[in-house]
Amino acid sequence: MLTGKKIIIGVTGSIAAYKAALLVRLLRKAEAEVRVVLTPGAEQFVRALTFTNLSQHPAFTGLWDGDWTEHVHLGAWADLLVVAPATANTLAKLATGLCDNALTAVYLAAKCPTLVAPAMDADMYIHPTTKRNLKQLSDDGVTVMESGHGFLASGLHGPGRMPEPEEIVEAIVHALTPKPLRGKRVLISAGPTREYLDPVRFLSNGSTGTMGYALAREAHRLGAEVTLVSGRVTPPLDLPFAPVFVTSTQNMYAEITARAAEQHIIVMAAAVGDYAPRAFSENKIKKGEGDLTLPLRRTPDILRHLGGIKPEGQILVGFALETQNETANAHRKLEAKNLDYIVLNSLRDAGAGFGPSTNKITLINRKGEETRYPTKAKPAVARDILDTIINDLQL
Repeated sequence: MLTGKKIIIGVTGSIAAYKAALLVRLLRKAEAEVRVVLTPGAEQFVRALTFTNLSQHPAFTGLWDGDWTEHVHLGAWADLLVVAPATANTLAKLATGLCDNALTAVYLAAKCPTLVAPAMDADMYIHPTTKRNLKQLSDDGVTVMESGHGFLASGLHGPGRMPEPEEIVEAIVHALTPKPLRGKRVLISAGPTREYLDPVRFLSNGSTGTMGYALAREAHRLGAEVTLVSGRVTPPLDLPFAPVFVTSTQNMYAEITARAAEQHIIVMAAAVGDYAPRAFSENKIKKGEGDLTLPLRRTPDILRHLGGIKPEGQILVGFALETQNETANAHRKLEAKNLDYIVLNSLRDAGAGFGPSTNKITLINRKGEETRYPTKAKPAVARDILDTIINDLQL
């Protein structure tokens, strides 16, 4: 997603400057073009030569180094300026327009958006002056990342940690992704449900939630206001916003139906249990001598219910994981549940279904038209699904 993107990394005088080296490495690995600008304070922590080697371009360190108009050329060249770490001192300069080094000059000359990742001691971060400067930058259109919370170089514990390089890369991708879903509310379900027999045992399935989380992450990048209703996934999956966690199918039904009417798009990617134990035992069921017969009851059919109450203009997407008669079963589900799209994947296809980082889908629309995709990484599959919706809605 970052191939060919032109990104300036501004590095300032913080102990977190060493993390900027990893950030540049991650961006280069993602095939972005990177130029690095250092303040004099940054060079007290990491030498310019390090960034020159990592970026494969000379680091820009001083207004009087080489071409004195370099700040103008860089400002016109870039798709995004990222200041990471951004110290309290540099944030104050950016907020007030002070121009006394290469980085502040590039900021004032830049024609592209700017993203800052604050890094400083906790007391500095919560100081009213810093908060005022951050607000001013935000009002000016700068994307301000929240600082991390944890152990600081001073020995204190609190806010002010620079976000991790991987988090900054995610923020960069978000900043550089077009926003055709801006103003749209999108609800996505993900992961497995659990139906408990007793305090320690439950019925569930092998869903890892990765497909639903990829959809949520991509919808967020595309500008949507995303609600993710998720079963418990292990290990926890990272998102730039907090999911609504549920356990049972009934829990998921309640959370989704309470929000359904206000959504523009609903994508039901969760692996919802169809049956639950008829009764729950307050104590652990002890092993007996013979077989155990377990009476089951039907759980709510969330997708069918959503299809029945779907307001005009809402897009409803379902998933069908099949093992036989795949296409016929998917078409029946599409019609029976009043869906606009159904995403079909088969456990008979290598790289599809629960577990793998890839998926292989056929996307079927309301007219019954089928689009078959090759095996792809799940984030790319998520983009295919959302791009189809965007194109059909002409957003």
